Amino acid sequence: MLPKVSIIIPFYNDQYVDQAIVSALYQTYPNVEVIVVDDGSTRHQEVVAPYRSRIHYIGKANGGTGSALNHGFSIASGKYVAWLSSDDRFLSDKVAKQAAYMEATGAQISHTDYHVINEHGTVTEYGAGIKYPSAKAFIYGIRHGCPVNGCTVMMTKELFQAMGGFNPGLPYTHDYDFWIRVLLSRVDFHYFNEPLTLYRRHSQMGTVRHFNTILNEAGMVTAQYAHQLDDLLAQLPD
Repeated sequence: MLPKVSIIIPFYNDQYVDQAIVSALYQTYPNVEVIVVDDGSTRHQEVVAPYRSRIHYIGKANGGTGSALNHGFSIASGKYVAWLSSDDRFLSDKVAKQAAYMEATGAQISHTDYHVINEHGTVTEYGAGIKYPSAKAFIYGIRHGCPVNGCTVMMTKELFQAMGGFNPGLPYTHDYDFWIRVLLSRVDFHYFNEPLTLYRRHSQMGTVRHFNTILNEAGMVTAQYAHQLDDLLAQLPD
């Protein structure tokens, strides 16, 4: 039997959440559970209503994306877990292809390429992911910023638990912090070079509205781990 994959969708007042849910429900992969974590939303819950019988819908007090992801991942029953932002979409074969890659390689965590879409769902950039020629180049990239699109990531639930989850004290860079901790634990962070996610850029997205705050928070995360990442880089062959 194919291993179960749990898709966690954190939701807070997002008008596109129904599109995210549909993309998760209509995967070609037959063994998927969809968990929507309502992080204290006050708007747009009505667009979720038609799908309530086919998803696990969990409500909680507002605590931020990291908190919502931790909640969803903790109750997930799949071998693998994947995060889908409520304004993004998975291509229909995302789970099938990435889960097959994980099984074939034994990867504990992987990320993929992605396309960019606008508020209307039109693709505005194809293959927007950053490709690195080596593991060392990737670690160097993450030493200076976050090149990983979190909604392209699939990992084992076992790894998520071993890493202690996301840091809910980081409202915007909980994912960046998590990827660094994975690398410092000497876990291989695989890249599957195929676009499997549609990443939506629009005027109301958090990375637009809170851009300067995110930059400052990312700088703090980078500074926290700079010496450890430099030590790791020094140990790797060119």
